[in-house]
Amino acid sequence: MTATLPELTGDYVLDPAHTRIGFVARHAMVTKVRGSFGVFEGTAHLNGSDPTKSSAQLVIKTESIHTGVEQRDQHLRTNDFLDVPNYPEITFRTTSVEADSDTEYRVTGDLTVKDVTRSLTIDFEYTGNAVDPYGNLRVGLEGSVTISRKEFGLKWNAALEGGGVLVGDKVVLEFDISAIKQP
Repeated sequence: MTATLPELTGDYVLDPAHTRIGFVARHAMVTKVRGSFGVFEGTAHLNGSDPTKSSAQLVIKTESIHTGVEQRDQHLRTNDFLDVPNYPEITFRTTSVEADSDTEYRVTGDLTVKDVTRSLTIDFEYTGNAVDPYGNLRVGLEGSVTISRKEFGLKWNAALEGGGVLVGDKVVLEFDISAIKQP
């Protein structure tokens, strides 16, 4: 690490080439499907001396969903799930930040999917900072949170012959973040 927490204070943008916004959902009651979004923009103001004065926002382009199976990705873009033509973005905006330690933070904010907004808290771990070969100060954060997809209007499902459903309700959202400090 090259900078102390107070030295990290400033404005940041997410580096999409080194950031992953992903998800994990149960499929057919027996396995997990993993995916991610490839197009997003995020900004943050970090206050290393007083994390409660930090804030962030994230805008995800729903059309960029990718699970590795094109047929599934196309289905996820339909009205059964994300309804990309009518809801091209998922957004998250912080409402508060709390420090549990110098490396653990609780970030609360409003997540909006398909015009449904719910407050949620994401536990993040600060993984460090470094100056890259181009002279940019970078910070790393990792976090995850479990949501109910039904609470966001994503209710489509199919019953399985032996009981249960095709798609689990619980979805884990995963955030592996590399953010670059702005001049």
